Amino acid sequence: MSNSKKAVSKVSPLPRKAGAPRRKVFVRDLELSAFIGVYDTEQGAPQPVKINLEIEVMEPSDPVGDRLEDVVCYNKLTQGIKAIIDEGHIKLVETLAERIAELALSHAMVDTVMVRVEKPNAILEAAAAGVEILRTKN
Repeated sequence: MSNSKKAVSKVSPLPRKAGAPRRKVFVRDLELSAFIGVYDTEQGAPQPVKINLEIEVMEPSDPVGDRLEDVVCYNKLTQGIKAIIDEGHIKLVETLAERIAELALSHAMVDTVMVRVEKPNAILEAAAAGVEILRTKN
């Protein structure tokens, strides 16, 4: 056997599976302007949307490693949501919610995502109207 030692990697192994500790990552009340809606009055002008996102994440094998690469970054998620909205007009809040869920679930550490999309100006007499979905990886 050789006396030489192999270099130790600074990157944590992939997240642990079944029974691994979990954490929740969230973005609360993200207020953006979006081209969204099916009605004639909603065409051609942006309107406010409020997005809430809660993600259940498997913790890395070293949960106190203090490394950005070992977590699901809520800033990157937020930038991804903005990119989805910037793609152009979306007819339904349900479609926007599904696209956001797909974005979150594309991360290896994410098991479950809850997405809520609200349109504060959709119904005059209501604070907001919208949809909330829950998606889980198979």
